[in-house]
Amino acid sequence: MHWTQIGNALDRPSQLRLPLDSRSSGGIYAPTLRHHAGRFWLVVTNVSADGNLLLTATDPAGPWSDPVKLPGVPGIDPDLAWDEDGTCWCTVAGVAQVRLDPHTGETSGPVRKVWSGSPGAKAPEAPHLYRVGDYWYLLIAEGGTERCHSVSIARGRTPDGPFEPCPANPILTHRGTEHPVQNTGHADLVQGPDGSWWMVLLGVRPGGGTPGWHVLGRETFLVPVDWVDGWPVVGELSLEAPAPPWPLQPGPATPVRDDFDLTELAPLWISLRHRPAEDVTTKERPGWLTLRGRGASPDDTDVTFVGRRQQHLSCRVRALTDAGEGRGGLTVRLDEQHHYAVETAAGEVRVIARIGPLSTVVASGPVPPGPVVLRIEVAAVETLRDARTGPDTVSIGFEETDGTFAELASLDGKYLSTEVAGGFTGRVLGMFAASGSVHFDWFDYEPLDG
Repeated sequence: MHWTQIGNALDRPSQLRLPLDSRSSGGIYAPTLRHHAGRFWLVVTNVSADGNLLLTATDPAGPWSDPVKLPGVPGIDPDLAWDEDGTCWCTVAGVAQVRLDPHTGETSGPVRKVWSGSPGAKAPEAPHLYRVGDYWYLLIAEGGTERCHSVSIARGRTPDGPFEPCPANPILTHRGTEHPVQNTGHADLVQGPDGSWWMVLLGVRPGGGTPGWHVLGRETFLVPVDWVDGWPVVGELSLEAPAPPWPLQPGPATPVRDDFDLTELAPLWISLRHRPAEDVTTKERPGWLTLRGRGASPDDTDVTFVGRRQQHLSCRVRALTDAGEGRGGLTVRLDEQHHYAVETAAGEVRVIARIGPLSTVVASGPVPPGPVVLRIEVAAVETLRDARTGPDTVSIGFEETDGTFAELASLDGKYLSTEVAGGFTGRVLGMFAASGSVHFDWFDYEPLDG
């Protein structure tokens, strides 16, 4: 019910190599976090470089170690589990398994296929292995990450099988239903402090007409789990917050405004592939974030960009922007080929839309001299015009000196969706510099829905 970001496990260049030609929706895939022998263990795949990696920390807030490379672990979606004698088992998409020394990254013995999932179901992946009672349980996702995504499980007497599938598989799926959450899968099991069981999983919330478009990427959902006759039975997934039976600590409010008064950026801010300190700084002009242009526009893989994820179906972002002799502004971004931007330079503001191979200046106009407040509003569509209606509209412009919103363009948000662009990740809203130095006094993110 309350989520607090306490940091990032990968927060320095020595831990994460992302070449400039790394494709969008590349980089880090499917981290698995476990606690064993007094340490937290994070195993993950960098599909753009270096393959599978393992990091550790005694405190999840960090510091986290530099990664240990796992050259003997193939594929993606690695999982860690330890048996009674201390052997570490690493299971990957496929579903294959190998013994691993988590301290050195060395493997021993062959990589063995341990389960192929349900007959006829494609893409068995995201395995997680657990000891519960007398059995070892192997939880997987299958059916692909799109509308047929599902969760299935098998069990065996030993961690390396053989495994018998649950007769009720898939134990969770929303395929073929009208449930507002679709693409449900890639799950993990966790036991609450009171002994209750829960499943966290990924899903999307498509909106608009046909075929439905989702823009926030794959979100995390929580469902209750009961154990019946030795198998997990998954409860209903509700968009209402569940009520865990243990006491809840009040959570902090979601950060809305950043005045850039600190020397370091908050952990919610993310950048593309790398973030050179000389190009992103709060030290040049105290109380302002300064971005120095590298790439010529958000079309470029090397554009200087600092953003935060869109977390709500409807929201508003504003930033007081001083482009000076430079050029830059705000953008709502899915990838290099799918983004809308509002930028200011030399007393002019303009809106640019990039959709696939096409890029166009949608609108432009003069702005008052000096810093200007740029503004982007995302509004979920409540009433469909027809079957092609997108999930939201994106209104883009700036604020007059009296605070009035001068809207320059209102664009269909479906072109910034996974169903159009492909990939896995959702939108990011943020600031960019295309040339020169662009300064931002503050950035404000305001949720407009629950």
